[in-house]
Amino acid sequence: MRYTTTFRHAVDGLRHCFRHERNFRIHTVFAALALILAWVLRISSTQWLFIITAIASVFALELVNTVFERVVDMFQPRVHHYAGIIKDLMAAAVLVAALSAIVVGSLIFIPLLITRLS
Repeated sequence: MRYTTTFRHAVDGLRHCFRHERNFRIHTVFAALALILAWVLRISSTQWLFIITAIASVFALELVNTVFERVVDMFQPRVHHYAGIIKDLMAAAVLVAALSAIVVGSLIFIPLLITRLS
């Protein structure tokens, strides 16, 4: 398999998630806002590293969450009682990453905004 084909499949996966997962679209909006704010505030390279890592973590976990949901849904109606727990645990992983991203963004942006506005 060529790298271009593999890359195309990965982009197709992102496109599918964006089209069909509301939370992925919400994360995309907040990621875009964070990136724009980071650019406007001219954050340091280290701060960029933290912002990009936080965004990537949320996106990656949202993709994994979507995979788990689809796999569990494939086996319905013969779903084990753990299926709901697995879905909840994956959603919790995304929530932890999203809350962590908010903390990272707050620690970077709030002091810069306070300095700029004062």
